[in-house]
Amino acid sequence: MEDLNKADVLGPNNAFTLSIRGDVKNILKENQRALEDLDKTDVLEPNNAFTLKTRGNVKIMLKEYQEALEDFNKADVLEPNNAFTLGSRGDAKSMLKEYQGTLEDLNKANVLEPNNAFTLGTRGNVKRILKEYQGALEDLDKANVLEPNNVFTLRTRGDVKRILKEYQGALEDLDKADVIEPNNVFTLMSCGIVKYMLDDYQGALETINKVHHLQPNDHLILQTQKMFKWMINEYQTTIELLPFNSII
Repeated sequence: MEDLNKADVLGPNNAFTLSIRGDVKNILKENQRALEDLDKTDVLEPNNAFTLKTRGNVKIMLKEYQEALEDFNKADVLEPNNAFTLGSRGDAKSMLKEYQGTLEDLNKANVLEPNNAFTLGTRGNVKRILKEYQGALEDLDKANVLEPNNVFTLRTRGDVKRILKEYQGALEDLDKADVIEPNNVFTLMSCGIVKYMLDDYQGALETINKVHHLQPNDHLILQTQKMFKWMINEYQTTIELLPFNSII
């Protein structure tokens, strides 16, 4: 970054320098500053596929999904059949809930560049949303082999396993995701539900209490918390009413 900043001082308004610096800032998650460099690049050198692809990814990070899609569409015209463009455009379409279009792009990307963890993970998530659970699990298993500690893959696969009633496997994925990225509401909610299905009502309540702390005004979380408390009270009451020999 230091060298790129020096190059920009010595030769201002150089499209190549700005585009590379924008890409580096994107990698460093300096998204707004990356966008500034890439916007300047696009003015100096319009219709550059690299700039458009990079800016599209920055806009995804900034949740500007429609604008990202427009950049990827332009990049695809300039440089057709590029696996990176198709995978990224598929991601943008998924954020816009254009799921069939997402699958079309991701399927093409997977043919052009098989065994890409991002493509497989994104496609697995879309299949989950479309309730194609077995296909989702296959994609997520492959993605997990390629990137074992990818929290998005673990979280998504854990939820798919939950739906398929593979509760122990789901709990393992979700616990691992929680270690890598603690305090994620989706992870904790899924984990709480899995513990509930495994009859671990106290563990389920403790997990949901964490979610409630993160989002205290969420109606669904409050209702889930009440249900788990009720289940614990019912369980304790049942135990107290059983004869001593029954408990043994």
